[in-house]
Amino acid sequence: MSQTKPITILGIFVADTSYRADRPPRMGETILGNSFALGPGGKGSNQAVAVARLGGDVHLISRLGDDAFADLAIKTWKDAGVKPEVTRDQDSYTGAAYIFIDEASGDNAIIVCPGAASAISAEDIDARADLIASSSILMTQLEQPIPAAHRALETARKNGVTTILNPAPAAALDGKIISLCDFLTPNETEASELTGLPVNNIEDAKAAAAALVEMGAGAAVITLGENGALFHDGKAFETVPVISVGPVVETTGAGDAFNGGFATALARGMKPVEAMRFGCAVAGISVTRAGTASSMPALSEVEALLAR
Repeated sequence: MSQTKPITILGIFVADTSYRADRPPRMGETILGNSFALGPGGKGSNQAVAVARLGGDVHLISRLGDDAFADLAIKTWKDAGVKPEVTRDQDSYTGAAYIFIDEASGDNAIIVCPGAASAISAEDIDARADLIASSSILMTQLEQPIPAAHRALETARKNGVTTILNPAPAAALDGKIISLCDFLTPNETEASELTGLPVNNIEDAKAAAAALVEMGAGAAVITLGENGALFHDGKAFETVPVISVGPVVETTGAGDAFNGGFATALARGMKPVEAMRFGCAVAGISVTRAGTASSMPALSEVEALLAR
């Protein structure tokens, strides 16, 4: 089934500055790294690129500065096919992220400075209310201010648009926001932050998912790294295994790949668990490549993997 209405994403763009080294530096210490890369990132932007690479009609609501990193954002979206709904702010800077990547494992630690995107407001959402109302899905995260995310979810819910909140980075949320989410898609850390429960294994994840549904989410989709993903809608629990394609190069952006794939599949009419399997395939390919936006696969690659 093809997508008939657009997917609208609220989120930020940041320029990812990635440093590979054998270990992170201690405070006050300088170490030699193994490599450096500059590329496009930001959860909302990454998710939009993932959707566009999968053939989806996707609009991204955001803010940029007026600088070289903003030019990188515009080029990234043009190349992928993302339609920007973006305000340029001459008094601020485009967001940037420091990403440390452990050379041996591919695991990462990240500091994000949103820059102009930290001024995204409810007014930005109201100015694009018609776009949200005409969408099949509204997806957002927590890198821009929470009041803007709240207004976007509220606008979507009022218009019968399916809502996805990827609550990253981890933050405390009140029940009002959670109750606006058809799908809440935390990872283990974020699920633990939201519920106050430890999430170290599948059984823990089930308890957290049940708590999130009790808090008002329509369904919880908890991503569990190498253990795949867990679905719970208040009735059944279902797990979707990770789809392994080859050696892991870098896990940065895997969650964005999953969310972009999940939203794309839902927009095409797939049932939630089927959409999670699609998302796992997108993420499975992305972790075999370096970078974030640059690691997102094309639809043909995902379809070939699932057919296999």
